[in-house]
Amino acid sequence: MLDDSLRARIDTSKPHSARFWNYFVGGKDNYEIDREIGDQIKSIFPGLVDVAVTSRRFLGRAVRQLAEEQGVRQFLDIGTGLPTADNTHEVAQRVAPDARIVYVDNDPIVLAHANALLTSTPEGVTAYLDADLYDPEAVLEAAAGTLDLSRPVGLMILNTLGHVADYERARELVRRLMAGLPAGSHLVISDSTATSEGMIAASEAYNASGAVPYYVRTVAEIAGFFDGLELVRPGVVRVSEWRAEVSDLDSAVDAYCGVGRKL
Repeated sequence: MLDDSLRARIDTSKPHSARFWNYFVGGKDNYEIDREIGDQIKSIFPGLVDVAVTSRRFLGRAVRQLAEEQGVRQFLDIGTGLPTADNTHEVAQRVAPDARIVYVDNDPIVLAHANALLTSTPEGVTAYLDADLYDPEAVLEAAAGTLDLSRPVGLMILNTLGHVADYERARELVRRLMAGLPAGSHLVISDSTATSEGMIAASEAYNASGAVPYYVRTVAEIAGFFDGLELVRPGVVRVSEWRAEVSDLDSAVDAYCGVGRKL
């Protein structure tokens, strides 16, 4: 149930990336306007559906790797999106029931559904922040109410940095967030990339819809977010290829990802 303050912030006249993505992964938390632009983009570039699905699977593999192999017990997930299956806390707490997760978003529908659906194990903690990527220090300060920022954190920024129009500003936001986390913390990023004409056309159609624009970047630009960090094997690769036992759907999906460790 949405309270009046959240309801007043919802704009159903324009598509929204969280609802649009929710439609692509088979969710039900979207509006007609989101489905309309989703269907339009599918007609332009059907491969974007595979990008959505494989990006979600990458999230699961990355969180499991950090929890199982690196012993990470704290996660800060910025740009959460609408909950579906295998959210960050569900994956982490299956490995480590005492894991602590903080979700960050500033979309009212995301916040409403997060509070309703993103629960926690009794041993762990899940918290939700109405906060903004553009104020990293405020995000870290608020997250410190749940996470111990003297211990390693898995910082998740998935399919979110494309909303930051200026690449150098996006890099600076990532740098400031990682600066507030200790050695042993990990950065996990995925974003759609300008690696095919279809993806570029889909991005242009989405940006022309009135939604908050999402800019696809080069693979080299995705790699640039990890400057100063130690890349975890296999480095910056397609989301369908990162630690996948077999190629996940179409290995040529137009989205790249990586995991980097702060030394």
